[in-house]
Amino acid sequence: MARLILLNKPHGVLSQFTDEGSGHPTLADYVNVPGVYPAGRLDRDSEGLLILTDDGKLQARIADPKFKKPKTYLAQVEGVPDDAALAALAKGVTLKDGPTQPARVRRIEPPDLWPRVPPVRYRKSVPDSWIELTITEGRNRQVRRMTAYVGHPTLRLVRWRIGDWTLDGIAPGLWRDA
Repeated sequence: MARLILLNKPHGVLSQFTDEGSGHPTLADYVNVPGVYPAGRLDRDSEGLLILTDDGKLQARIADPKFKKPKTYLAQVEGVPDDAALAALAKGVTLKDGPTQPARVRRIEPPDLWPRVPPVRYRKSVPDSWIELTITEGRNRQVRRMTAYVGHPTLRLVRWRIGDWTLDGIAPGLWRDA
């Protein structure tokens, strides 16, 4: 039976088990389970759900965009996206590496999340807001690039859901078996 671990990856942690001299914390600092590997990645500046498994085929089904596994992110963005910005994200935007697939997107109230360490830089003169964005791809820094494209750079990014798996009840740095 395949092992499936749901980890709430903290901000600043690399999505790999070795740091290759970078000095950044890695998955090895949080998960002491031999033989599991991440199914996909989250960049160092992002936090949230990372799935680890010892099953290579399952790992591919979760991570490979051809399987179109939906991934839902909660993004704190600079400014307040208007309907046109949300419509552009929903339709798909053209980034340097090509057009994105359509996304599901909506404005949301600030979610009840743990404090980020370090905190997001606060600017009195620039408001921020939250959106929920669901994509089926997973390009490098895709959500950040999409929100920047529509004029609302991402300040904080939390992956909340992959398919039917969620972060619900998992504190930062902790994990549970799925």
